[in-house]
Amino acid sequence: MVVVCGLGLAAGCRGRTDDPATVVMVIESSPNNLDLRQGTDAQSERVGGLIFDALVKKDEHYEMQPWLATSWEQPDALTWVFHLRDGVRFHDGRPLEAEDVVYTIESLIDSSVGGLVSAKSGSFASVARAEARDRLTVVMHLKRPDAGLLFNLSDGLFGVVPRGSGREFGLHPVGSGPFRFVSAVQDKDVVVERNHAYWAGTPEVPAGARRIERVRFEVAPDAITSALELQKGSADVASNVVTMDMVHALERAPNLKVESGPGSPVDYVTFNVTDPILRDRRVRQAIACAIDREAIVNALWRGQARLASTLLPAGHWAAAADGQLAQYPHDVARAQRLLEEAGFPASKDGVRLRLTMKTSTVETTRLMAAVLQQQLREAGIRLEIRSAEFGTFYADVTKGAFQMYALRWIGSNEDPDIFRYAYGSGSFPPKGGNRGRYSNARVDALLAEASASSDRGVRTRDYVEVQQILAEELPGIPLWFQNNEVVHTRRVGGIRPSGAGSFDFLRSAWVMPEQR
Repeated sequence: MVVVCGLGLAAGCRGRTDDPATVVMVIESSPNNLDLRQGTDAQSERVGGLIFDALVKKDEHYEMQPWLATSWEQPDALTWVFHLRDGVRFHDGRPLEAEDVVYTIESLIDSSVGGLVSAKSGSFASVARAEARDRLTVVMHLKRPDAGLLFNLSDGLFGVVPRGSGREFGLHPVGSGPFRFVSAVQDKDVVVERNHAYWAGTPEVPAGARRIERVRFEVAPDAITSALELQKGSADVASNVVTMDMVHALERAPNLKVESGPGSPVDYVTFNVTDPILRDRRVRQAIACAIDREAIVNALWRGQARLASTLLPAGHWAAAADGQLAQYPHDVARAQRLLEEAGFPASKDGVRLRLTMKTSTVETTRLMAAVLQQQLREAGIRLEIRSAEFGTFYADVTKGAFQMYALRWIGSNEDPDIFRYAYGSGSFPPKGGNRGRYSNARVDALLAEASASSDRGVRTRDYVEVQQILAEELPGIPLWFQNNEVVHTRRVGGIRPSGAGSFDFLRSAWVMPEQR
C-alpha cells in the first residue's frame, strides 16, 4: 500500500456525492464524442454504449444476437432486411422507428446528411442506401457483399440516433439506452442517469440494495489519483485504469474488491510507414526484436496479460495460429543485424538511429513507453517519448503527425474487419483507422474477397493470409491482451466485467446505500 498511500497528501481527491444511488466511476480521459457515429476512442464507445442502443448485440463468443433488431434476413447477397423492436422510445419520448435507423446509416455514408465526416464511414462503405419499408422494417442495399456489416451495427460501435441529428449532436446526445445523458464538462466529468422507461426493463437487485440511478464518470488522467479516490471511497469503480501494482495493493483494502477476467482489447504499437526511417520493414522488425514483451507483461501487468501475435482475440474463428505467423522473440543481436542491413551502423556511442514515440498521459501507457525506451537503447535505438493529454495525442496520430505511437484496440478487434479498418488502403483518416498510412494491394484484395464471401472457410483462409503479410511487413506490433481489472468499493455489487472491457456491467450493478 506504500505506493498508493504515500502520495495521499500530494494528489488530493474530490469528494463523492452524498446521493447513495449515485456511483462515481473514474475514467482516464474525456470522451472524444458521445455520438457513436463519430466517437472512436474507448471512452466514447464505452460511455456512449450506455446512452445508445445498437441493432444487434455481441455475446461472449462475439456472435451477434438480436437487440433493437429482433430478426434479420438476407434475401440476396446485396440486401439486408432488419425487423425492429416495437415500443422503443428515445430519451425525449420520441418513438424509435425505421426512419431513425435509416437516417443514422445515411448520415454515415453521405456527409451531406447531418454534415458528418466520420472515421466510421469506412465501416459502411459497402452500403449504397438504406430505406424504411414500413415503420419497423429497414432495408439496406449494398454495393457489394459485406459479411462484416452486422458487427459494425453492434453495441459500442453503433448507436441509433433520432432523425435529423447533426454533427454537434454529441454535445447533448439523445439515445434510447439504459442511461440518459445529463451533462459533460471537458476534462472533468460526464453524468448519466438511469432511463426508467428503458424497453429492456430495469434489473432486479438483492434485498436491501437499490439500483444505480446515476453515474458520474470522473476524469482522472493520473492513475495514482484514481487509486487514491478508490481507496478513500470518493470514487466507486475503475475499469482498467490503475496499474497492476496498484491493483495488487488495492485488493488488500477492506473497502475494495477486484473483479478480474480475460480481456479482448489488444495493446499495440503503430508505425508511420511513410516516415523515411520506418518505411523500411527491417527497421520495424528490428524494433519488434528489441522489445521484450514478456518482461513488460511480468513487470507492469504482473503476468495478467497474454502476448499477442495478431489483433484478434484468442479463440477467434479468423485468428491465425502463432505457428502460421512470423515471430519476433526478444533478440537484441537480431535487431542489430536488421538495422545494419537497413543501413544503420552503430556510431561511436552505439547509437544507430533516433525515433520519437507519442503516447497519451495514461499512467500505464507512460510506464510502458519508459520501458520500451530502455529496451530499444540496447539495440542502438534512442527513443524520445512525447506524452500529451488524450485529445491532443489523438489529433496528432489521426493527422499522421508521429513516427510511432501506442494505443489499444477495444471492441473493434473482435471482428476481422479490424484489418480493413486499421490497414486497408481506403481507411486513411478520416475514413478509417489506418493512421500509419500502410498500403498493400494484396492485403486490400484479400480483405475485399473475405468481406464479400459468405463461406466461413474462404474468409478464414483470406484473413489468415492477411495476418501473415502483416506479421512479415509489420506496419504495427500487436503487444498483448491485458486482463480486465475492475476495482470497486464493496458498496457496489453485481459487477461482471465483459471481455471487451465495456461498461455494460453498470446496467445491472447495484449499490448498498448503508455501506458508506
